[in-house]
Amino acid sequence: MADAAICVNPKDERHFWLKGKKVLIPLINREIPVIEDDYVEMDFGTGCLKVTPAHDVHDYEIGLRHNLPVLEIIDDHGRLNEKAQILVGEDRFVARKKIVKMLEESGNLLKVEDYTSPVGYSERTNAVIEPRLSAQWFLKMEDLAREALASVEEGRVKFIPDKYRNTYRHWMENVRDWCISRQLWWGQRIPAWYLPDGSFVVEPTEQEALKAAQAKDPSLKMEDLRQDEDVLDTWFSSWLWPISVFDPDMPGHPDHKPNADLAYYYPTNDLVTGPDIIFFWVARMIMAGNEYMHAEPFRNVYFTGIVRDKLGRKMSKTLGNSPDPLDLIAKYGADAVRLGMLLCSSAGNDILYDETQVEQGRNFCGKIWNSYRLVSGWNVDEALPQSDANKVAVKWFAAKLAQTIEAVEDHYSKFRINDALMAIYKLFWDDYCSWYLELVKPAYGSPIDKPTLEATLDFFEKLLCLIHPVMPFITEELWHAVKPRGEKESIMYAQSPVSEGFDASLIEAFEMAKETIIGIRATRNQKGLAPKEALEVLVKGAFPMEMLPVVSKLALTSSISKVEAVSSDVAAVSFMVRTVEVFVVLSGLVNAEEEIAKIEAQIKYQIDFLAAVRRKLANESFVAHAPEKVVAMERKKEADSLSKLESLQAQLKALKK
Repeated sequence: MADAAICVNPKDERHFWLKGKKVLIPLINREIPVIEDDYVEMDFGTGCLKVTPAHDVHDYEIGLRHNLPVLEIIDDHGRLNEKAQILVGEDRFVARKKIVKMLEESGNLLKVEDYTSPVGYSERTNAVIEPRLSAQWFLKMEDLAREALASVEEGRVKFIPDKYRNTYRHWMENVRDWCISRQLWWGQRIPAWYLPDGSFVVEPTEQEALKAAQAKDPSLKMEDLRQDEDVLDTWFSSWLWPISVFDPDMPGHPDHKPNADLAYYYPTNDLVTGPDIIFFWVARMIMAGNEYMHAEPFRNVYFTGIVRDKLGRKMSKTLGNSPDPLDLIAKYGADAVRLGMLLCSSAGNDILYDETQVEQGRNFCGKIWNSYRLVSGWNVDEALPQSDANKVAVKWFAAKLAQTIEAVEDHYSKFRINDALMAIYKLFWDDYCSWYLELVKPAYGSPIDKPTLEATLDFFEKLLCLIHPVMPFITEELWHAVKPRGEKESIMYAQSPVSEGFDASLIEAFEMAKETIIGIRATRNQKGLAPKEALEVLVKGAFPMEMLPVVSKLALTSSISKVEAVSSDVAAVSFMVRTVEVFVVLSGLVNAEEEIAKIEAQIKYQIDFLAAVRRKLANESFVAHAPEKVVAMERKKEADSLSKLESLQAQLKALKK
């Protein structure tokens, strides 16, 4: 009964015969026209759309384009009003059932079928929402959106990641006027007052409203005015956030000057928020800043991802797929939850939550705590000289720490927060705990020299400061444990560690030492050698000799010698560390016959592998047509296989002596 037209697509040949005709609405026999509009989808349903401007937002837009009448037939209580002509006073649901029977009795019902329709429901009451016309307050957005778009396009506001600039541009270029009024009982009242004659005035306060009303009618008193009962949209209040937190009066009075706080703090540097409210909040704060402060409210906008479950669903109360953060904190600790989530949170990318991420944070807390327990249990001998291995360890870790600090600062400057945390995580877990502490750790019951212990505690303190912003609780506790501190002292005020440069060649040399140690340990395991069996090691090539004390201590060697060549009489197994060949002497340590059998099997495998590679390279068609990278890879396989064969044959020759 609220229909104003029947609409067809002007390109739909099936309905050309309807152009210019009129139809009667069944039961009430009101005449409405057949109109044409591209909005109608030809392949949906019959291709004919009944247009109801008062009760459908899309139909309302069609009505505006075609100047259709607007008939609102549902009242505030969901009942049909007089404009419906029939079933007046009936509830909407009751009327829908009755009208089917009425259409059938009048011979106007062709068929009844079920289909799925996108019906809106209230999130609080689950009641069906009926679209209907109402008087609302709107804010014209064209000029505001144009300036807000320029703020981002011209680089005054930077999005991280930049991909969201496209989303922002699309919204700003297709903006619609903003309905800022809401029919709620809680919020900021619309500052509009209605006069008895139906006109209105808009002013910041009651007194100013009365003054404006009296300019129209001097006889009016305050009780003659009625303030609009609507409140402002939540986002209309929130768009003033960067301003109103410092100076609540600033936006309300055009002549008001910013107070000291607002002048100092506005604009700020960075905003951290979610990409789902780019338009609702971010864009509107930029608009308000341009309008009231003539400057953008922030320089950078960092968009976090949305936390989802393993199935990729957004976490919500309805789905019940969101863990309670307080339960996680009780189980793993607040620091563990923060670190675990941030490690897997790259800018703008969603997070597929798994509790193992929080477990990782808990394990890291345990690693930090246990590393301090280890160091705090060492006894210092002030007369003990610093060993060569400890000297190298301190120099190396100082360089590694400085290198990581520079990398972390670079990551933070580019808002790669998870990369910065991962760099600190690896430095703490791998370099400090797994390598440095293992290297400087004194033998059981033995003391440590003073310079090494002081350096170790200094490194630990700097590591605490690096990770403190993410793990504030455990770092505060341990920072006070490292040395006596005053009651009012806090790691929060400690100087963040800075890099004074580092020796990259020293770090590279230590990496070679680590690879050598790993290779020797692997050889020990493969050959079944006792963990406490000291090994003789020979190195051939450009090995950094300053790292020999490091290798000697962590790989447990009886001697390490640099040689030009290894005699064929020496029974040894070798492996490559980049361009350096490392030999582990096995004479008297392994069963020669078993080792000979193993090496002969490896030689046979390498001969067969080399033959297959050479057959491929001998194929002229393959060499001529295969990509250059593929051919180069095959040639590298050939060279590597030849090198391994040469090494295995030398080992075999030595074992057979």
